[in-house]
Amino acid sequence: MDATIGLINLLGAGALILWGLRMIKSGILSGFGASLRQLIAKWTGNRVVATLTGLVTTLAVQSSTATAVIAGSFVARNLVGPRMAQAVLLGANLGTAITAAVLAHDLHWLAPMLVLAGVITDGRSRMARGKGVGKALIGLGLMLFGLELLGGATEPLRESQVMTAILAALADGPVFGLILSAGLAFLSSSSLAVVLFVSMLAATGSVSPALALVLVAGANLGGAIPPCLAVAAEGIAAKRLTRTNLAVRAAGALAVLVTAGTLGPEFAALLPPGTRFAIAAHLAFNLVLLAVFMPLLGPLDRLAQRVWPDPEAASRRVSYLDKSAFDTPSLALAGAARETLRIGDTVAAMMERNLKALQVDDPGAREATSDLDDQVDAMLSDVKLYLARLARGELNDADTRRANEIMSYAINLEHVGDILDRDLAEMAEKKMARQVRFSVQGEEEIAELYRKTILNLELAQSVFLSHDVALARRLMAEKVHVRRIEEASQRQHLARLQAGRPETLASTTLHLDILRDLKRVNAHIASVAYPILAEAGELTESRVVSIRKAETAQTG
Repeated sequence: MDATIGLINLLGAGALILWGLRMIKSGILSGFGASLRQLIAKWTGNRVVATLTGLVTTLAVQSSTATAVIAGSFVARNLVGPRMAQAVLLGANLGTAITAAVLAHDLHWLAPMLVLAGVITDGRSRMARGKGVGKALIGLGLMLFGLELLGGATEPLRESQVMTAILAALADGPVFGLILSAGLAFLSSSSLAVVLFVSMLAATGSVSPALALVLVAGANLGGAIPPCLAVAAEGIAAKRLTRTNLAVRAAGALAVLVTAGTLGPEFAALLPPGTRFAIAAHLAFNLVLLAVFMPLLGPLDRLAQRVWPDPEAASRRVSYLDKSAFDTPSLALAGAARETLRIGDTVAAMMERNLKALQVDDPGAREATSDLDDQVDAMLSDVKLYLARLARGELNDADTRRANEIMSYAINLEHVGDILDRDLAEMAEKKMARQVRFSVQGEEEIAELYRKTILNLELAQSVFLSHDVALARRLMAEKVHVRRIEEASQRQHLARLQAGRPETLASTTLHLDILRDLKRVNAHIASVAYPILAEAGELTESRVVSIRKAETAQTG
């Protein structure tokens, strides 16, 4: 019974520490997330500053995983170089070790004050930043409570014959200790909590210095796995970043595993009396990794690109964004326009795949649509950065207008991609999961509106490229036509609903939501015509001067 209660106390203390960590992370990210992202994006000019940025960010959010996810998303969008992002992660690892060193001190007397201050701050604040600070203070207080409970729970372990036998077995087979510690850090998504637990065991004399060193190395190894999973949808650049960080920690853990028998006692002899061995080992481990790999960021990045190369399709993708054309703005703008047309072609492919998924159940459609949307996001980021760099030079009024038109159309296409990925693809997934079927008439109405939207996108591509006023009028007329198709489909759907058609009753929400979203898509597509008609004097603040002109152009 005592053993059971001791185990419950141990697990409860660990859960309280993890919950406190989660509250700190969510509180700081909700209140200061944008500022931290700006910090990482801005302060990565050189490897030393990038390392300090990663360290400060991790000290703030108490999570190297959160720092890795932010850095990974920036690398995927070409906002931060892979070498500087790797420096950020090295700093984040050290930030976690510094946090452990601070928490290892007896600060449990602060816990009630922090919880009280957090509750008051959260209750009195009306802004997200204040509430985030309150939540973080409560989380830190809970962590300190948890550490106090963990200290009390680990004291009886010294007397436990079962724990003594387990630790003796791990000391005889350190590779199993490394795997166990890494597994605990992975399952808890926190190397910090495992290191603190090992520190408690080491303080009671339950583990030898050599075994403590191996367990700390395993915790660092396991803590590098969650970021790899967290950025799985961010693209190959983000995956390469976190996998390289995992490889760096794995190299360090392997070195510790081989040398722990000799290194552990020698390192313990060097420490002043009263020093927490596991905490010092955690700091030393990450400092050594920082010192070894900081000068090797270039070779490390090249090696990572060989081990995890870009997908074949992506590596062969031809970009029309020629940086050598900046001296000739007209050529640079032509390249940016052609790249934007590629975005439109990718969006059209998303639309066709989405229509097929609505007609025929396809479990892989959502993932395929998301992949295409990632391509759209990457191309838009390239176009924006390219035009921003072009704008630093001297552009005449005509070139400036064309650059703005390209940017506006590319952004509208990205919005269309988001609607297809976030809303319409989700509806296709819901239709498949719920086994919903449209009526024959309803499915045909939706398919007609999809086909009309795809044709309108093709027309918008021509309008964007040719700058033709007649085509712009026709696109505006098609927008009006789409609205009429949508209104007619709504009326017919409601008529079927009133008639009590079973398939209509089951699909009514999906049907109307799809019509609404396709109407939004067409609005974004038609926006390419506005500057052309405005330049021709056919656009006022209420848009087109005469819809009849557009309708006449359509019929003509």
